[in-house]
Amino acid sequence: MPKYEEAGERFSKLVDILDILRGDQGCPWDRKQNEESIADYFLEEVYEAVEALYSGDEKALKEELGDVIMEVVFLARIYKEKGLFTVLDVLDSINDKMIRRHPHVFGEKDMETPDQVRKEWNRQKSAEKKQAFALQKGDRHSPALLESFLIGKKASSFGFDWKKPEDVIEKLKEEIREIEKAVALEDKESVFEEMGDILFAVSNISRHLKVNPEVALKKANQKFIERFNYIEKKLKEKGIDMEKAALAEMEALWDQAKRKNQP
Repeated sequence: MPKYEEAGERFSKLVDILDILRGDQGCPWDRKQNEESIADYFLEEVYEAVEALYSGDEKALKEELGDVIMEVVFLARIYKEKGLFTVLDVLDSINDKMIRRHPHVFGEKDMETPDQVRKEWNRQKSAEKKQAFALQKGDRHSPALLESFLIGKKASSFGFDWKKPEDVIEKLKEEIREIEKAVALEDKESVFEEMGDILFAVSNISRHLKVNPEVALKKANQKFIERFNYIEKKLKEKGIDMEKAALAEMEALWDQAKRKNQP
């Protein structure tokens, strides 16, 4: 089994590689990147890592985790060039934080349950960040569905939550009835608002059922794409242009694709 010293050496090698790539004699593409362009790649790599995790593809996950680490080092290198911080500062920050927020392991505090640990983590986080409120405004780069999932999770840590999934499902039914009324009245502003409430309720149902809604939706998106591609493929085999295909025929092919994917 590799020793921790070996892990440090390999991490150091990655830092050296990024230093070379960003150097005067480095790669033109790497030298051109900035924090915003790398942030986009960073998010993409994180999603790919999560997708590999949920697919159970350990080989792909190993590769994607490496890509995530690379983007972290890349961003740290960019900010080193700005004279703001280095990758060493990043490592010091997370090491200090992990020790500080686990006083029951590295200190004298006594906590025995996961709930106690979670509350202490949230307490320290709020104190460290000097937050006026427990919930902060969202980031424009965060996916809205994931953000609502995390908002519900944070509120729940303070005891503000439904007792069981069935209660949230009832809330969803209530929101659907409200949007039905808004649609009937052709009230566009209310339709817009109620649609947001529906999606927020769905994210909370996901949370209660221990399903990450962002990951579940991405999987549903992929499933739809695969089935739609099946429709297109079969229509092409028949020499039929998709734009001219009858809806009934497309629906029949959709059902075929659905049955084809069933175990």
